[in-house]
Amino acid sequence: MKLLRDLLDKQVVDREQVKIGKIDGLVAELRQGKPPRIIAIELGSITLARRLGAGPGRWMARLAAKLGGKRHGEPHRIAWHKVRDIGTDIEFDVDVRQTSIFAWQDWLRDHVIGRIPGA
Repeated sequence: MKLLRDLLDKQVVDREQVKIGKIDGLVAELRQGKPPRIIAIELGSITLARRLGAGPGRWMARLAAKLGGKRHGEPHRIAWHKVRDIGTDIEFDVDVRQTSIFAWQDWLRDHVIGRIPGA
């Protein structure tokens, strides 16, 4: 498997087939004398901004923490051992309702979209 080609930007779904987002980054563990091992995937705007460089990544992390609190200043990670299936979509054995992945969308809905007349 060619990790970057086969995983990066692929759709992620939870166990109920709810679309969570796309894989924006991979987290690898470096091991002495052994090849690196993937331990998690990352989702979200912080990781996506990091792909543009360290500066945009730091800026997005500060913005997310300022708007959503300290816990939103880090990218969303899903452990690699939670993978159920790799096909067209990457299915993880998680329930998106038990995570904070959609917290930004919820905040936007409550604080911006919900205040637009007729929305």
